[in-house]
Amino acid sequence: MHALFSKKMAYQKVNADQRAPGHSQYLDNDDLQATALDLEWDMEKELEEPGFDQFQLDSAENQNLENPETADLNLDSIQPATSPKGRFQRLQEESDYVTRYTRSAPKSNPCNFCRLLKILCTATVLFILGILIGYYAHKNCPSNATTSGTLDLHLYQEILKTIQAEDIKKSFRNLVQLYKSEDDTEISKKIKSHWTSLGLEDVQFVNYSVLLNLPGPSASSVSLSSSGQCFHPNGQPCSEEARKHSGQDLLYSYAAYSAKGTLEAELIDVSYGNADDLKRIQKMKNTTNKIALLKLGKLPLLYKLSLLEKAGFGGVLLYIDPCDLPKTANLSYDTFMVSLNPGGDPSTPGYPSVDGSFRQNRSNLTSLLVQPISASLVAKLISSPNSRTKNSICSPLELPNNDQRIVSMQIQTVTKFKTVTNVVGYLKGLTSPDRYIIVGSRHHTAYSYYGQEWASSTAIITAFIRALMLRVKRGWRPDRTIVFCSWGGTAFGNIGSYEWGEDFRKVLQRNVVAYISLHSPIRGNSSLYSVASPSLQQLVVEGPSFLSEALFLKRATKIEEMDPFFHLHETITKLSGEVILQIANEPVLPFNALDIAIEVQNSLKGDQPYTHQLLALASRLRESAELFQSDEMRPANDPKERIPIRVRMLNDILQDMEKSFLVEQVPPGFYRNILYHLDGKTSQFSILLEAWEHCKLLSSNETIQEALSEVLNSINSAQVYFKAGLDVFDSVLVGKN
Repeated sequence: MHALFSKKMAYQKVNADQRAPGHSQYLDNDDLQATALDLEWDMEKELEEPGFDQFQLDSAENQNLENPETADLNLDSIQPATSPKGRFQRLQEESDYVTRYTRSAPKSNPCNFCRLLKILCTATVLFILGILIGYYAHKNCPSNATTSGTLDLHLYQEILKTIQAEDIKKSFRNLVQLYKSEDDTEISKKIKSHWTSLGLEDVQFVNYSVLLNLPGPSASSVSLSSSGQCFHPNGQPCSEEARKHSGQDLLYSYAAYSAKGTLEAELIDVSYGNADDLKRIQKMKNTTNKIALLKLGKLPLLYKLSLLEKAGFGGVLLYIDPCDLPKTANLSYDTFMVSLNPGGDPSTPGYPSVDGSFRQNRSNLTSLLVQPISASLVAKLISSPNSRTKNSICSPLELPNNDQRIVSMQIQTVTKFKTVTNVVGYLKGLTSPDRYIIVGSRHHTAYSYYGQEWASSTAIITAFIRALMLRVKRGWRPDRTIVFCSWGGTAFGNIGSYEWGEDFRKVLQRNVVAYISLHSPIRGNSSLYSVASPSLQQLVVEGPSFLSEALFLKRATKIEEMDPFFHLHETITKLSGEVILQIANEPVLPFNALDIAIEVQNSLKGDQPYTHQLLALASRLRESAELFQSDEMRPANDPKERIPIRVRMLNDILQDMEKSFLVEQVPPGFYRNILYHLDGKTSQFSILLEAWEHCKLLSSNETIQEALSEVLNSINSAQVYFKAGLDVFDSVLVGKN
């Protein structure tokens, strides 16, 4: 999960028999063999929030009253409202009850017996009829005694149960067949036509003319100067036969927006390329204009390349060490593509690529020659045996310190302006149509890498649209607008989504509530990984990996091999759909203010220098968040205390509360939201960790002081934001009084 989005609560883990708030029935699916959704709960018991069921409100119930088409919902468990004291009991407790309603006995009359008999018979019939009416009313009528969330839960289940693996499989196969046409325009048209036929509103193309960096006419190569041997990126010797056998795969093993040309220099093993690695190497060797042998992973690629560029390197051979992959994955001979584009059209940085925009000449985004290569080629370059596993222990690839290798690398690429197409469709909200939940997937773009993940992504989002629109046709709508997007140009640096975001920046900054990404939904069949910002942590688990920066041309395991019956696809669609429905339909947004404060405190734990002032400020932020949570969010989650104007004000605060942690300038490859961590192993603020690493290279604390200032200002801004929110609510109360 991604963007404006945790819920961690009391010191325990949730097991299979004790469902966490927000637990989904779809997590019980056997197809998620090793899925671990044990939510670590950190909130003190005295501040423990009510279960996520308390966020399920009565909007769907009200919609049923307005839309008789939805009356077929199962309402067996819903009971009519009852007062603590019945109507007759209250009358009897009134002081003048006896005097007001006691009458004198009637006088005797010969006709009284017949009259009494008729009355008795009538009363008996009415009594029996009343019992029958009461029984069926009790069985079928709604009840406020049951939480209104029950109806929402039933509604979600009714929508999601229509999602079927077979439908997803059929859609996937149709898309894969289209992909063979090598024409992304045809694919975009198919998606638009399909979404429109399902009933999605205002489905449209949004096109941008952007600068793409494409493979050259011939494949790149790497040569060993000592022997003169020439290799293709996959490790095969350079030959006409190898080029014909590999076809387009060799061309698409490249780094988009790399510098191009030829470089012959010493090969220096920099391992993962972090600050410690570079500091160690620079003590031993001159790195100017040398070629770095770099492993992918552990840190963002763009960040590591920026360090190598500053260290004076001229080229980079990039690879994935087999020891960093699962034992079942064998990618030794596989090549891959990476993009060095941080995002959007390189020719229009910071503004949209619309007609008339000024175009900058940026054919390459780094001075480095960068070439991805296979692990098998690395083994040949360093003269390492192909098998490095002994006693089930994998030995990482590394060039011995005393060995010297002179290599030559040649890179050919071309830059062209091409049209990238996004497909965007809307499901307008009923009560808050100006609040958007964006759901994004991607489709294949011509001239990009070979793969099937895009078809998996598109099939999943289409399956959810189908299920949703079946319910819409029966009269239901979500409270907020859901915007479905299929992005183009993703492989080159998320170009389609960036340009759309820049194009509609003002609208999105004001109206977007959350973004849910279905970018690469199926990557394996063992574990479930998802990522969310802290305020929505209650809905997911975390597990980012920078190995995903590599886009393999031919997946070792294809989609249908990983999920032959598409049960994983079905489960992921239902899990994602449940999250989308909760955010789009609950009157109070399921965002947790206190989790942000807890996340800030956790990010400052440990032996970190210069953080005393930050800890004090974080404590004040937590106090404000606790007060906001208890005084404003708790009452709003009680339907009896919910006032529409206050709910709207509350949602506006919840929607924007993480924006305090957005910073303008971050190291390459880092998140602008400083609450996001680079990986699941480190809990500290990433920009502080990077600043400390930077100090190791420059022996200066200027960078760390700047980073500390960024964090301090963000925490202070959030504390002021929550306090201002409380003041606004206080003013409303005073005005009413």
